Amino acid sequence: MILLPCFYFPPISYFEIWTKSDKRYLEQWENFPKQTYRNRCLVQGANGKLPLIIPIDHSGARIMKDIKISYTSSWQKLHIKSLQSAYQSSPYFEYYEDKLVNLLEKKETFLLDLNVKTLEWAFSILKIDDTYIRTNEYVKFPECTDAREAFNAKKESSYYNKKYIQVFSDRFQFMNDLSIIDLICNLGPKSANYLTNVE
Repeated sequence: MILLPCFYFPPISYFEIWTKSDKRYLEQWENFPKQTYRNRCLVQGANGKLPLIIPIDHSGARIMKDIKISYTSSWQKLHIKSLQSAYQSSPYFEYYEDKLVNLLEKKETFLLDLNVKTLEWAFSILKIDDTYIRTNEYVKFPECTDAREAFNAKKESSYYNKKYIQVFSDRFQFMNDLSIIDLICNLGPKSANYLTNVE
């Protein structure tokens, strides 16, 4: 059993952990921590690692399930354009682009709802067990494995992915533990096999 945070297009390591767990809980009652994958993801851009950040409404509630997305800027257009620019030459982006764009164009009110939709998008492609339970209260010391702070968006990941060919492999060394988007756009249907055969 594992307790996981709910991220925006989570990093590859998140799904590696997911596939190894027999029962998963998604945290929705925690106080929203800043500068984490809860409202950002990392992809590979032409100039290196590119963070895609969702602005949030800073007024009101601080509980994760109540955090609202801010639409004062055109962040959706920026994310779509950035993904198209980064992955249009990848082997599989064209197969997934429409659903990805549709997902990002919908104006979800709550961050948690958008994050869950990004998980569902990945699950539909990976075809891995997508069952989970949402928490119904905040527990500081859960009885299961607590992975709420296992991922750090501000530091180099402590997880090491097996190397695969990335879009800008001719320009950069392998970029470790990027968003699941990177894996899916580069490996497509083979992504699930990659996740379940981690060394």
